[in-house]
Amino acid sequence: MTAILGISAFYHNSAAALLIDGRIVAAAQEERFTRTKHDAGFPTHAIAYCLTEAGTGARRRASNRSDAGRY
Repeated sequence: MTAILGISAFYHNSAAALLIDGRIVAAAQEERFTRTKHDAGFPTHAIAYCLTEAGTGARRRASNRSDAGRY
């Protein structure tokens, strides 16, 4: 099983999405949880939602990769 957690943070509309074996399992924008329009913070709530929806735990090991410098 390959799981990828995509995170968009520190710009308007922070969000997280979780893909498992190439399929989108969950996705959410942080503003849905904080009720702050265009929330630019780190999407802690959105990440927790994605992991909960997928049934994966926060203790699960993940690979950390950032492509932020490419754009």
